[in-house]
Amino acid sequence: MNWLNGIAFSIFGEHVKWTDMIGNLIGLGALALGWRRSIWSWPAQLLSGIVLFGAFASGHLSGLAGKQVIVIVTALWGWFQWQRGRRDTGEIEVRFANWTERALLVGATAAATVALAELFTHYSWMSWSPWSDAYIFVGTLAAMVAQARGWVEFWIAWIAVDVVGVPLAFDNGYAFSGLTYSIYFVLVLLGLRSWWLRSRAVRRTPAPTLQGAPA
Repeated sequence: MNWLNGIAFSIFGEHVKWTDMIGNLIGLGALALGWRRSIWSWPAQLLSGIVLFGAFASGHLSGLAGKQVIVIVTALWGWFQWQRGRRDTGEIEVRFANWTERALLVGATAAATVALAELFTHYSWMSWSPWSDAYIFVGTLAAMVAQARGWVEFWIAWIAVDVVGVPLAFDNGYAFSGLTYSIYFVLVLLGLRSWWLRSRAVRRTPAPTLQGAPA
């Protein structure tokens, strides 16, 4: 992947790597597919994770590279979950998590972030920015687990991750990632609205509706 880690072009004094550009463009497509509740969101996230792992690993950004490992593994699991939901019930439920599920998600995310940050701090060679890397790493896992469960809160989790991920990407020379995350923010807001409205529609209309393909 040496040529992929080369410079594609420069803009406003920032160099854009091929891996950074290609991986994030695929990621944008995956997010749009997730917005439409398409099962193809998962293989797109898988491919994006593989390409971006190469980009961030070459830059020795363990948190961002680790995030892509989470994307790859969770994309496989999420793909299986949505396929099983479609096969078993003909639908993939889109809903808000209940308060117990929210508490477990937030509590586990906070505890795992602290634990990983302490690990990164103790082994400084693993990360140049322990707390932000841990936050991004664990937050990505939380967001993708919520997506696989069909929880509307997954969009909120992505917003929380991008608040840290955008400036970190710019600061470390990944301008295209930073610009793409800014576009993500707009898509995430639209996706949040779409899933929010969908969850209300499901509550009003209990009849099964196929969710595995684009609506």
